[in-house]
Amino acid sequence: MLRLCPDRPLPPYSYVPGRLPHPISDPAGHSFGLHLISPGEVQQGPVASISLVSGWRVSSDYLFGIDLFNHGFYWEAHEIWEQLWIACGRSGREADFLKGLIKLAAAGVKVREGRPIGVQRHASRARELFQLVSENMIDGLTAQLGGLDLSALCDAAEKISTNANSIVDDSDDRLTAALPLSLFPKDIG
Repeated sequence: MLRLCPDRPLPPYSYVPGRLPHPISDPAGHSFGLHLISPGEVQQGPVASISLVSGWRVSSDYLFGIDLFNHGFYWEAHEIWEQLWIACGRSGREADFLKGLIKLAAAGVKVREGRPIGVQRHASRARELFQLVSENMIDGLTAQLGGLDLSALCDAAEKISTNANSIVDDSDDRLTAALPLSLFPKDIG
C-alpha cells in the first residue's frame, strides 16, 4: 500500500485498549517517551493551524496520520490528528474536518474492540462533521479538504455506520480487523 511518509516507521503493533500496552503511558508501549507529532511542525492556537486547504502536502503529521489509518493503526492515527485538531484551536472548518477523521479512527478502534454500537456512533458523527464541512466550503469547487473528497468521506462514513454490525461480525481477528476504507489524497506529489 502506498505510504505518504515512508521515512516515518509504522509502530510495531496497533493499540487496542485493554489488550496491549498503552503506547504512551506504559514503559512497554511502542511510543513511550516519544513525541507523536513532529516537534515544531504545529504550534498551539487557532492562528498556528496547518492549512489543510493548501499546506496539507507538507504536513508530515497529517500525512502520517493517513498512513497510520490506512495500515490499521486507528488509535495512533486518532492521537496524531487530535494533536493537529488541538493546534487548530478545536473549532472552524479545518478543526471539524480533523475531528471527522478522528471519529473515523475511533470507529476503527471500536471495530477492533468488537463494539458495533461504538462503530456506528463514531462513523455517524464523522459523516455529520464531513457534511458540515462540505456545506461550509466557499470556493464552489468539488468539496475537498486535506486532499480528500468530502462527499466520498461522507458516503464511506455512512456505509460504515449503516453496516457496523456486519463489519464487527466479519472480524474474526479483532487485531487485524480493518474498516472498509482507505484514505488517499488527490493530487499527491
